[in-house]
Amino acid sequence: MSTLQFLADGFATAFQWHNLLFAFIGVVIGTAVGVLPGIGPMSGVALLIPVTATMTSGMPTTAAAASSIILLAGVYYGAMYGGSTTSILLNTPGESSSVVTTLDGYQMARQGRAGAALAIAAIGSFFAGIVSLIGLVLLAEPLSNVAIKFGPAEYFSLMLLGLAAVSGLAGKSMTKALMMTVFGLMLGTIGIDAVSGIARFTYNQPILFSGLEFLTIAVGLFALGEVFKTVLERDEEGGAIAKINRILPTKQDMKDSTVPIVRGSLLGFFIGVLPGAGATLASFFSYMTEKKFSKRPETFGKGNIAGVAGPESANNAASGGAMIPLLTLGIPGSGTTAILMGALIMYNIQPGPLLFDEHPEVAWGLIASMFIGNLMLLALNMPLVRVFAKVIQTPKKYLLPIIVAISFFGVYAVQYTTFDLYLLLVCGVLGYLLAKNDYPVAPLVLALVLGPMIENNMRRALTISNGDFSIFVTKPLSLVFIIAAAAWLLIPLLLKMKGKAVIVEEEG
Repeated sequence: MSTLQFLADGFATAFQWHNLLFAFIGVVIGTAVGVLPGIGPMSGVALLIPVTATMTSGMPTTAAAASSIILLAGVYYGAMYGGSTTSILLNTPGESSSVVTTLDGYQMARQGRAGAALAIAAIGSFFAGIVSLIGLVLLAEPLSNVAIKFGPAEYFSLMLLGLAAVSGLAGKSMTKALMMTVFGLMLGTIGIDAVSGIARFTYNQPILFSGLEFLTIAVGLFALGEVFKTVLERDEEGGAIAKINRILPTKQDMKDSTVPIVRGSLLGFFIGVLPGAGATLASFFSYMTEKKFSKRPETFGKGNIAGVAGPESANNAASGGAMIPLLTLGIPGSGTTAILMGALIMYNIQPGPLLFDEHPEVAWGLIASMFIGNLMLLALNMPLVRVFAKVIQTPKKYLLPIIVAISFFGVYAVQYTTFDLYLLLVCGVLGYLLAKNDYPVAPLVLALVLGPMIENNMRRALTISNGDFSIFVTKPLSLVFIIAAAAWLLIPLLLKMKGKAVIVEEEG
């Protein structure tokens, strides 16, 4: 079957009425998640996994997985759209990839051009979404065909690269990021060992034999952690919301934005494909590129529309690009894609090269639904800008109890154990303490998802080589991945030693 035929089948899946509804719910919630400062796509996606599991409980496994991932992906790329709203109107980024948008977006709002800034952000996001999806369609099949030829040694090294990429660029301190990675790997070893059948770190507690549930830890660390932070630090948003007058951009605005949108989309897509780089790095690079190419670089930071168009296009293209390593190689390049991967594994569907052969309706259904979701987002964001501006003003006293209720009901509905509720609370407190002390949580989640797979592939490779570790460096592709992983950790370290700041806070 050709790629076009697969895509047509994907659209047949995506156009089923319940999947259209799931995509719509996903992008609406995603936009709201992006708009509300502090929640972020990672928390939003983690919070909704148990909700989708409950909503799809009566469906066959593959159909349930397709519907769930359509909704969760909608939250992911919807949050990228929504994050610009608070950046422009309040000078408060909804999530970390929108930090750069505040520089010129808020200045435009102060000049009475908030509507134009929001409209350009929506148009740029839509164009970038389509560019990244075309790239996904073109690259998905060839990449997965290459990856099928991978053996356990190559897989081990590739997953090590994914882990090193996120750890090397997360947070302010590389040491803290690596500590969190090791902590995540340790948590991943709890339970009955699949090879030897020996119980590890279970302390004779039967509840621990199956290991710690990824869902409980993700919801606790992100969603509840954010609640504790808001309550204990009494986060009060200051600042008045800028008024929105004219929504449609002028012809001059469109002229000034076209090239930055195209450039940002292409740059963001290629950065998104790299494991660990993510939307934050993409928007940062795009802003620097636009300033470099501009004939009037001194206007950046004072309300230049290119400073909104480029980064907003880049962060949306990066979220689409990040789907490529997740779907084709089974390597989540960021915290949010790690959570999406965990959601698929919950349905016994393994992302990676065989996904397109074994579960084409899930893979192609998701890709097709992202086309539809981007259209929905454009249709929603242009006319409903004023409505989403009102969402920003939702008082915390209403918002926090809803998040807590969804967290507890959702986890209990999936797990049916009080142990998981206690674990959820512990993870919530832990999430708050880690964030307060600048320990990035994304590497922990990624290590928890990848840890068991890294271990299994390492043991399989060592079984093939009779315990000879040189198998990891004698296989050419495996050696390339190991060198790339080492470079990803060493280059930021060398730059820091030279006094250069290298900080990428991934999609918090």
